[in-house]
Amino acid sequence: MTANLHCFGESGNAYKAALTLELSGHDWQPVFVDFFNGATRTPEFRKLNVMGEVPVFEEDGHVLSQSGAIMYHVVRQTGKLGGAAGDADDVLRWVLWDNHKLSSQAGMTRFLLNFLPRERRPAEVIAFTQARLKNAYATLDTHLAGRDWIVGAAPSIADLSCCGYLYYPEPFGFDRKDWPEIDRWLGNIAALPGWKHPYDLMPGNPSDRASI
Repeated sequence: MTANLHCFGESGNAYKAALTLELSGHDWQPVFVDFFNGATRTPEFRKLNVMGEVPVFEEDGHVLSQSGAIMYHVVRQTGKLGGAAGDADDVLRWVLWDNHKLSSQAGMTRFLLNFLPRERRPAEVIAFTQARLKNAYATLDTHLAGRDWIVGAAPSIADLSCCGYLYYPEPFGFDRKDWPEIDRWLGNIAALPGWKHPYDLMPGNPSDRASI
């Protein structure tokens, strides 16, 4: 049975799950969630996911939310992207690091800078989160020196988690040319068979709203 991933193109967290499904070869399809028109706040969506967030994974009556949990579920089902024997703890370590130090800050900063009206953008909050992001970029860039992948000799969900927000074109304080190791690593991921940009992998694009 084809799995459904409730998602929208602008969501970096949904992209992590979608990219894991795609690169693992799992049978899946995206289901568009109209986040910017309040879809995640409706009673119907809250019945699907009480947390009121995407992504949400559905397959054979099994419903799962949170990108990391979905990624690990796909690893268990497909046997792919989990890292080599002995790497599991390190893969988990980087997935958790990303959730706490990188994606959490990047997602909020990108939202504040691009999806709020200019007059509502809190300059001090944005400056604070951008400073924290620079520390996270430096950590990742340093770690990737001399490495093709975050853990071990092959791509894993550690890579797919940490890259979740870094392909988006909207400005939020990340420029690939400033971080050469990250830039090289993002190129490695984009060269994987089946890789797609978030706006090509999932429905929903800022241009959709701009034309209304």
